[in-house]
Amino acid sequence: MVSEAQLRANKKWSDKNKDKQRIYRYRSYARKFVRDLATADDLKELRKMIDEKLNSN
Repeated sequence: MVSEAQLRANKKWSDKNKDKQRIYRYRSYARKFVRDLATADDLKELRKMIDEKLNSN
């Protein structure tokens, strides 16, 4: 069971870190997709997108 103080602390952190939470959530979705759902064509498309992103920076 989580204490009231911990719940308040969690809410405070969540409220201050919306962008971090979004990044963590999307990263998790991406990993799940690649690991469990993506087809070979999906992976090829993602590889192309990643390569383009890496080369543009």
